Amino acid sequence: MNLVYTGKTKNVYALDNGNYLLKFKDDCTGKDGVFDPGENSVGLTIDGVGDVNLRMSIYFFEKINAAGIRTHYVSANLDDTTMEVLPAKVFGKGLEVICRHKAVGSFYRRYSDYVEEGADLPAYVETTFKDDAKGDPLVTEDGLVALGIMSHEQYGDIRDMTRRITQIVADELKARGLVLYDIKFEYGYDAEGKVMLIDEIASGNMRVYKDGKYVDPMTLSELFFA
Repeated sequence: MNLVYTGKTKNVYALDNGNYLLKFKDDCTGKDGVFDPGENSVGLTIDGVGDVNLRMSIYFFEKINAAGIRTHYVSANLDDTTMEVLPAKVFGKGLEVICRHKAVGSFYRRYSDYVEEGADLPAYVETTFKDDAKGDPLVTEDGLVALGIMSHEQYGDIRDMTRRITQIVADELKARGLVLYDIKFEYGYDAEGKVMLIDEIASGNMRVYKDGKYVDPMTLSELFFA
């Protein structure tokens, strides 16, 4: 294996078969020791979070694949906290896609003059560049096309896939008495330009509440697999 990328929550290795291996870490994004999926830097380390994030990713990737939605997931090994994935190119230098069911976090901070905190949102999809120095700036569909990062068709696929995947996650959480407020995804594309879901689907990438109270990532994983 050759290390090709060191990320905030995972390292990426190249495999001899042309696929890649993701090694999950125990690091989480946040600020001042408090977890926040919307932050752009590692804020804390939680023992065992890599393992539970992988377990949840396996669960959801299998559900999503079964629904006929393209992902990069191939297989996983819980013993060494790794996941084998198909090769995919990222859009630009990296793009995050957020789907929001509730007005919280950075969305509320930006638009608080127009919306109450916690208000319902209609599966609102937004995209941001992965750029720590610039605070992960928002970018529109037209902006992405004008910059040559993706086509309108690819953006449409991402938006539709995001809403479908978010509903799958929200339904699974609802069945366990949990409410999904928002969730963050990443996408890539194959050699033919077809969009696929990449990265992970884990408690560290979503904001979830139970009985009106925020559920931290480790507690969420425990509740999910209880």
